Amino acid sequence: MKLKVFLNVCMLSFLIGNAQKQPNIVLLFADDISARELPIYGSTVWSPPKGGTTSDVKYKAKTPTLDKIAEEGCYVKTAWAATVCGPSRAMMMTGRYAHLHKWWHNKDKGKAPNGKGVWDLYDSSPHSIAHVAKAGGYATFWAGKTQMSIEGFPFDEGCFTPGEGSYNTAIHTTDFRLETRKKAGKKVIYNADTNKPIHKKSYVQSGWYWQPHVQLMNHPDTKEKFVWWPNDKKSEKEFGLNTFGPDVELEFTFDFIERKAKEGKPFFVYHTSHLGHDAWDFLHPNNEGKWPGTPKINWDGKKYTRTKPKVTGDNGVYNDYGTITENGIHTHINYLDYQVWQYLNKFKELGIENNTVFIFCADNGTSGYGKSSPVSQKGTHVPLIIYAPGMNLTKKGAQNVLANISDLIPTIADLGGVTIPDSYEMNGESLMPFLTTNKPKHRDWVYGYHKETTIIRGNLVMKDGNNVWYDVSKYPKDLISFPKIKDWSKVSEAHRKERDELKKVIPRFDQHATAHDAPKGGYGKVAPLKTK
Repeated sequence: MKLKVFLNVCMLSFLIGNAQKQPNIVLLFADDISARELPIYGSTVWSPPKGGTTSDVKYKAKTPTLDKIAEEGCYVKTAWAATVCGPSRAMMMTGRYAHLHKWWHNKDKGKAPNGKGVWDLYDSSPHSIAHVAKAGGYATFWAGKTQMSIEGFPFDEGCFTPGEGSYNTAIHTTDFRLETRKKAGKKVIYNADTNKPIHKKSYVQSGWYWQPHVQLMNHPDTKEKFVWWPNDKKSEKEFGLNTFGPDVELEFTFDFIERKAKEGKPFFVYHTSHLGHDAWDFLHPNNEGKWPGTPKINWDGKKYTRTKPKVTGDNGVYNDYGTITENGIHTHINYLDYQVWQYLNKFKELGIENNTVFIFCADNGTSGYGKSSPVSQKGTHVPLIIYAPGMNLTKKGAQNVLANISDLIPTIADLGGVTIPDSYEMNGESLMPFLTTNKPKHRDWVYGYHKETTIIRGNLVMKDGNNVWYDVSKYPKDLISFPKIKDWSKVSEAHRKERDELKKVIPRFDQHATAHDAPKGGYGKVAPLKTK
């Protein structure tokens, strides 16, 4: 009770003096980025352009803005997601684990209650991130990657670079897509731009980086709910090889933020950037690197400048005149840092910097290293930074605690004054008590999943998806090479006690074999969200 009272006092002190009741919230959810890729996590290794592991400093990301907000705000040393994007996004969108939403892996999803098709997240979990934000009075915007049915999420507006889902329709503005065609009776993947079969292994996809597929939802200048962009003479004239998808997303996001700030209405932005995700490099189709280059940027110690891209050519032969970076995930992280800098400048320009909470995290481990890996915490360990300059946080800098991306819905609920009913199972726990009081720990364990396997860790021990146990009482230099526990008599009694406690937790969520699909009647009616 005392903790709740203290938390309410802290929240009240944050909100007093602001015209609106709730703080604005921006959640930037990056794609396929392990914690080790960000310098703040102190890893001695990171990913080179072709994937794998390197200690070559030329491939180490440079993140002055993320470093700054991590130190002035705080960052969690051990934040976990699931091992791959679909289940992790399901966890983020629902605040729940796979035993409830049934997204066990990208290609392993439970059937809906009628036995047909995948169970949509907004049906399995009606108190989704969008529903909670709307209940808190927020105007809501979703930008970037979707990777799921979106019709049932009540976001007000959106700007999507769907990528994986747009190849069924040939968008007239761009032929940057890989598509399946039949050749001699067999399915072959072609590059629509070159009109030739691709030379290396890939999957059907539509470009989301250069000359991207872009779809708008409920934009105020359009009558239809969904329209492909560019959709007018001005944007069609400007669109082309120099158009970079992440820039387009941010442009429409800022347009939304500016309109809502002018209206004095609190906003929630859910920005699911593709940056960090590997992709087919349409500008360099013979390149063996995993991550296409970005526009070049430069940090002079105080500010960023961006080189305007210049690209010419066609049919797979292009010249970028040195305006685009080399391949590599480090260039994507650098560009994310530039976009975070742009966000902070926009908040300051609109006078809302002290009434906006900014959260940065990612969905799973890096491609070619941790993505879809159940080993140690390779697939689950992601960055988590929370920056709230107008809030008197009691925690600053590195926090040696455990957190889970399922925790973000309850955190948003607390910020927006929303009460999630006790009868509705929410696996996340709000970070607000930890962030705004003297509470020393956030949670006792974190959980992840990979198909039929479970991954769980506490402060002392961890079990990975291969049922290997580790001593995690100290962090190794590469953030994953923890000592394996082969003889439990050689660790402390506290280690053994925590192991036994974690073993008791696992059966609650380990339901892949016994409850893989949705129950026939669903979960029935749920109690509504309430505002405080």
